[in-house]
Amino acid sequence: MKRSRHRILSSFVVLAAAATASLAGAQDYRPDFHPDQLKGPPPGEPNTVLVLGTAHLSGLPATFDFALLAPLMDRLEAWRPTAIATEDLSGLQCDSLRRYPQRYADTIDTYCSDPTAAGEALGLDVPAANAEAERMLADWPAAPAAGQRRRLAAVFLAAGEQGSALVQWLRLPTEERRSGDGLTDDLAARLDRIKARRNETDQIAAPLAARLGLERLWSVDDHSADAADPQDPVELKARRDAIMGAWDNPATAARRAESERLESRLGEPDGVLNLYRAYNAPYQALRTYQSDFGAALVEPSTQGFGRSYVGYWETRNLRMVANMRDVLGQHPGTRMLTIVGASHKPYYEAYLNLMHDVVLADAEPVLR
Repeated sequence: MKRSRHRILSSFVVLAAAATASLAGAQDYRPDFHPDQLKGPPPGEPNTVLVLGTAHLSGLPATFDFALLAPLMDRLEAWRPTAIATEDLSGLQCDSLRRYPQRYADTIDTYCSDPTAAGEALGLDVPAANAEAERMLADWPAAPAAGQRRRLAAVFLAAGEQGSALVQWLRLPTEERRSGDGLTDDLAARLDRIKARRNETDQIAAPLAARLGLERLWSVDDHSADAADPQDPVELKARRDAIMGAWDNPATAARRAESERLESRLGEPDGVLNLYRAYNAPYQALRTYQSDFGAALVEPSTQGFGRSYVGYWETRNLRMVANMRDVLGQHPGTRMLTIVGASHKPYYEAYLNLMHDVVLADAEPVLR
C-alpha cells in the first residue's frame, strides 16, 4: 500500500514538473515566421498608411475655434492621401448590430446614425444603399453635376455613411447645397448640422477629403466586441472599480497633465500642431500601455476584469486594422491617412506593420 501511494505521489510530481516545463516552453516559444520582414516589395506603388493619433475634438473646450486646425489641415493635405479612414462604424456594421439589440443596444444608440429617413426617401435599405453607392462611384464622371452629388449624398445617408455624405455636400458649391435629387429638406438640413458637429470626422476628415478631391471616407471602426453591461449592480460596480483602480497610476497622471497643458495652449501659435506632435510622438506608445492596457492586464481581480477589457481592446483594434487592410487590398497602391483616437495609434501601427503589403509613414515629419 505504501509503495502504491509512493508511486502515485511520484506520478503527480512528474506530471507537475511536466506541466511547469510545458508552461515555461509556451511562454518562451517565439515563431520563426515574421510577416513584417517579408514585404516584397510588390510591383507598383506600395500601400502606405499614415496613422494620425488625435484627441477627440468633442472633448475639447466648447470655445475651441476649428479655424485653428488650418496648419494641421495644410500638412495633411501636403501628404496627399488618396484615401481617408475614420473612427466611425460603417453603415453595414450598424445594420448587422441592429439584429442583436440584446447585446448591442447601447452601442447602436451611441455610435450608429439612423438611416431610416434617407432610406425611405430613396426606397433603399442599408445594404442596397451601400451597393448603390458602389455602383455610382464605379461609373462616376470626372465632373459630376450638382444633382449627381446631391443624389450620392442621399445614398450615403441611406447607407449609414454620414461622413461620406458630408464629403459630397462639401464638394458642392454653397448655392447648390439644397434639397433635391433624393435629398429631402430634412436631409439637407441634417447635412448642415453634420457639417457643424464637433468631431474629427466632420471637422478634419471630410473637409480634407473635399480639399483633396476625394469622393468618400472609409468607416473602419469596429464595436462587434462590445457586450452589454452586467445586470447585477454588484458585479458592474466591481468591474468598474477594478478598471478605474488599474488606471490610477503615475503614467495616467502624466498623460492627463500633458493633455491639460497642451489643451490650455491651443490658441497659441502652433498650439494645435504641438498637441498633435505630442500625441503622435514615439514615447506615447509605452506611456499609453503603462497607463491603460498594461495596468489593466495585471489588475488582480479573481474575475479577470482587466484581462477581459484588454481582450476587448485588442479584438477591436485587430478588426479595425482588418477593415483598413480590406480597403488597401481592393485598391493596391493607396496612400491612406487614418485618423483615430491617440490610444489606438500604437496598436494600429503594430498590427498594420505585420501586413506584407503595407508600409507605415512616420507622422513626425508630416507634422513639422
